[in-house]
Amino acid sequence: MPRHPRLSRRRLIAAASVGAATAVAVTLTATAGASDTKDQARRAIQGGKAKNVILLIGDGMGDSEITLARDYTVGANGRLNMDKFPLTGAYTTYAVHADGTPDYVTDSAASGSGWATGVKTVNGRISKTPGSDKAVPTILELAQKKGYATGSVTTAELTDATPAVLASHATDRSCQGPADMAKCPTDTIAKGGPGSIAEQSVNHKVDVLLGGGKQRFDQKVTDGKYKGLTVTEQAKKLGYQVVTNDRELKKVKSVKGGKPVLGLFAPGNVPVEWTGKAAAKGGTDPQRCTTSNPGRPAGTPELKDQATKAIKLLEAKQKHAKSKQGFFLQIEGASIDKQDHAADPCGQIGETAAFDRAVKVARDYAAKHPDTLVVTTADHAHTSQIVPLEAQPPGLSSTLVTDEGQQLKVNYSTNTPGKSQEHTGTQVRIAAQGPQAYRVQGVTNQTDLFHTVREALRLR
Repeated sequence: MPRHPRLSRRRLIAAASVGAATAVAVTLTATAGASDTKDQARRAIQGGKAKNVILLIGDGMGDSEITLARDYTVGANGRLNMDKFPLTGAYTTYAVHADGTPDYVTDSAASGSGWATGVKTVNGRISKTPGSDKAVPTILELAQKKGYATGSVTTAELTDATPAVLASHATDRSCQGPADMAKCPTDTIAKGGPGSIAEQSVNHKVDVLLGGGKQRFDQKVTDGKYKGLTVTEQAKKLGYQVVTNDRELKKVKSVKGGKPVLGLFAPGNVPVEWTGKAAAKGGTDPQRCTTSNPGRPAGTPELKDQATKAIKLLEAKQKHAKSKQGFFLQIEGASIDKQDHAADPCGQIGETAAFDRAVKVARDYAAKHPDTLVVTTADHAHTSQIVPLEAQPPGLSSTLVTDEGQQLKVNYSTNTPGKSQEHTGTQVRIAAQGPQAYRVQGVTNQTDLFHTVREALRLR
């Protein structure tokens, strides 16, 4: 590439970003007016500081999972909320071995650690280095030190890998509660470590923690200051307001005065929203998904409602404190991945649709607060594939009848029938709007997302 001695590197990057953003704006389909699209792209290429960051993670939500949800719910020519971001790119998701060489298929712990810390690590590890097993500061920890309000919302257990990477450091992702520390002997409080993921999460005093995993917080602390108490009781000692259903969550008015919120809405993972027949060897009869789940208790808040409440609480805290800083919030649609593992297309589509409604909450907020960076992406890709109706795949498959009245066949073949389906190592989509959003364009690395958020919030 020829050099341009009269142009600074910063001006070259800005010029390239403008050109790329313009190209994106031109090629976007007509989901909004042309002027709308151009205006979004124009705002999204700006640099500058973001007051707030909302990071949305669709766990296991590769391009196939997005396409399947789109085809089923809004049609092949329709667009989901996550399709409407003005700037889109892709990022690589590989993990590493202890010696730093690539491990081409990541799990959620290593991938989450990548964007949470900017450092790649081994599969199963939570925000620690791959070789020396040393804790690495996370984007949430850096945001807290700079005075930002912080939150984490998930449909998994709050101690599961994706939420865990923000507010804990563990040798193995399985070390979720005080009784689960077998693989993390040096992380135990008795050995001078920080304790389980549940203990660390509340010790961090994250302002808003909403999700499942009550069973982990009901475990008793075995050592240290809170020995003999459950982690939930420890949280209350630390000032947390603990809620367990939608009614109680609605009653919470603020997190001011050192009163953060811990929402535990299920013993384990939050039950999925949709049900249907799982894929089977030889396929299933054509089916429509059931958009209600009798196993989902009344009073379980939807992800979009949790996201809305989290934003309100974080914003209100900063206003009350008269802080110039805003907030950092991560929102995870966790069971896209879990239903992919189970080869359950209806469960998977329902969770993708629920996540997409949370994306709309974030984008609607950013429309009124353009100093908010919103990013949506996945931690890794997964197994589902849309295949021809006449295909006879060797694995598990199911035929769905979409909202367009057409049949669609989805296949799961990354493991033998009867075993959990596997992640894949392909790159995944990343899309954004707001300050520093131009950084997601092209093909980047998962660790680059850490630097994008850090730069947007000016976390040095």
